Amino acid sequence: MSASAFRWKEMVDFIQQYLTQIRERRVVPDVQPGFMRPLLPSSAPYESEDWSSIMKDVENIILPGVVHWQSPHMHAYFPALTSWPSLLGDMLADAINCLGFTWASSPACTELEMCVLDWLCKALGLPDHYLHHHPQSSGGGILQSTVSECTLVALLAARKDRILQMKSECTHADTDESVLNSRLIAYASDQAHSSVEKAGLITLVKIRFLETDEAFSLRGETLQHAIEEDRRRGFVPVMLCATLGSTGVCSFDRLDELGPVCEREGLWLHVDAAYAGSALLCPELRYFLNGIEFADSFVFNPSKWMMVHFDCTAFWVKNKMKLQQTFTVDPLYLRHENSDATDFMHWQISLSRRFRSLKLWFVMRSFGLKNLQDHIRHSVEMAKLFESLVRNDTNFQIPAQRHLGLVVFCLRAGNGATQELLRKLTKSGQMFLIPAAIGNKLIIRFAVTSQFTSAPDIQRDWSLIRQTAREVLRSCALTRHLMFIRVYFVL
Repeated sequence: MSASAFRWKEMVDFIQQYLTQIRERRVVPDVQPGFMRPLLPSSAPYESEDWSSIMKDVENIILPGVVHWQSPHMHAYFPALTSWPSLLGDMLADAINCLGFTWASSPACTELEMCVLDWLCKALGLPDHYLHHHPQSSGGGILQSTVSECTLVALLAARKDRILQMKSECTHADTDESVLNSRLIAYASDQAHSSVEKAGLITLVKIRFLETDEAFSLRGETLQHAIEEDRRRGFVPVMLCATLGSTGVCSFDRLDELGPVCEREGLWLHVDAAYAGSALLCPELRYFLNGIEFADSFVFNPSKWMMVHFDCTAFWVKNKMKLQQTFTVDPLYLRHENSDATDFMHWQISLSRRFRSLKLWFVMRSFGLKNLQDHIRHSVEMAKLFESLVRNDTNFQIPAQRHLGLVVFCLRAGNGATQELLRKLTKSGQMFLIPAAIGNKLIIRFAVTSQFTSAPDIQRDWSLIRQTAREVLRSCALTRHLMFIRVYFVL
């Protein structure tokens, strides 16, 4: 179909209207599973349909079933932001639609990625050994789809490296790799993301989750004891996945303690900073980065908090050869004359890859580091505001320290009241929150996720939470009173 058949400008106007009026939309859709099936034909149309008809169905069928992640009243999960520079950068990348598996398949795709990852590495204050263009570096960065994928890649690389080491020993030279793999064990804290467990399921490497301290941080002594215990049991420790900014409470493992243990014991140290990594743009928020020089790999999501839309995950390694020895395949049809150039297909699981660096480049140039820093700081200030409101209400408590843009809270009346509060807030559709747990205590996570969030938005959401909480507590008090009356008359 010709370009004239599509209303490009109309779509841009629609997106602009959607984003500027997003406050007016219900955050959580009022639909049930299977809602869309009766609204769509059972088969695809044989003839082309009019563009206006398609857009009418977007408004009437699609958007009523969407959770509006850009809404200032979206507080579930972590941010998943977008911006005009990001959207336009990806629009251009989609038009070019190159598959950058090798340097030769699209030189600009590979080289822009290398340059932008170096920019980002420096902007975050990460070590020079993650840079592509540095005389003392043997590492580099790459853009992947998700942190989950990168955790799997790191575990596969750590596994391969350890198995090669074991096979180099005389006692294991002829041992099948599957047998050696069965002895491997990796570690993470009990606050780690579920993707660590999934990586273990895929690689068949045992994952041991270690207890954290009162600040929900994994400590070096805990890791050391686990390594010693597992070695006595015949296991071979291979990797630690340390978390900077856990999903539940945004806690931080102690890299300054864990790093020396990993170096001494020969473990690959992988650092997952999916959400918190964007905060490193602000020098004053790098307090959790001590010990990063020990990390063999580091990953975070610009697609969470850095105004770059999904998917865009930055992943750096200290030694790129350990990725290449894990993933390199060399069929004739992928070879090219510039064999010394970087071919990112040897750094990842998949072959084909998108031109992700274009939207990241657009964002970093259009905003500049100063405006990105201002954006991060504003989100933190909005979280501080919400925290102060919660602390001033005696019906609530904050059971874990606020870090960055995440506040966790609960009702002092207990788990039942907290659960009912969350249910009512979700049912209202006026905001979106999700639960988590600290031991046996149910908590509610309040994350500042939108670039549009303002102080009046926070005040509005807090008023709704407090009003709903009072209704819940009155209902609980009435229930207890009725139960007391029943018991009184039975006795």
